[in-house]
Amino acid sequence: MKRSALAPLFMLCSLGASAVALGAGSADEGQSKSTACIACHGPNGNSANPEWPNLAGQHEQYIHKQLQAFKSGARKNPLMTPMAMSLSDDDMEDLGAYFSTQKAAGLEADPGKLTLGQRIFRSGDPKSGVPACASCHGPDGAGNPAAAYPLLRSQYGTYVAAQLRAYRAGTRQTDQNKMMRD
Repeated sequence: MKRSALAPLFMLCSLGASAVALGAGSADEGQSKSTACIACHGPNGNSANPEWPNLAGQHEQYIHKQLQAFKSGARKNPLMTPMAMSLSDDDMEDLGAYFSTQKAAGLEADPGKLTLGQRIFRSGDPKSGVPACASCHGPDGAGNPAAAYPLLRSQYGTYVAAQLRAYRAGTRQTDQNKMMRD
């Protein structure tokens, strides 16, 4: 069999392996464990503070991955790190399952920044070497759950900008293969 013919087979196998790992948590259990989360991330995962991320609708795998990063110290935050320390892997999966089933509310883009934001999101910025965000986060900002690339469309600009600055500064290093830092 030629190599080019094997590529689709490998893709299907990797998707099948990913599907087994997806959906491992219990949304009902996650809801009962989410009480502490509500203080910052809001009821149902919709934060009122633009400096904190919305969890509503975020992919289960991404939430789980980030909670693991906070617990291990790979991702540092003075508020989140201590919160994650007491969570078991099952707790993280359950919280991911719960928040992934919630609906994001509000968050309309600033009309003055919409045109430039859409251009960078869709096409990147060739002058500075920034690739299109849509290439990983999807054409509508829904992310890629199988790859654990986050949903962006329901996040505050303030939060996203802070994360981009952290990647650029190297203070956030949770990106696979340094793709965000590069």
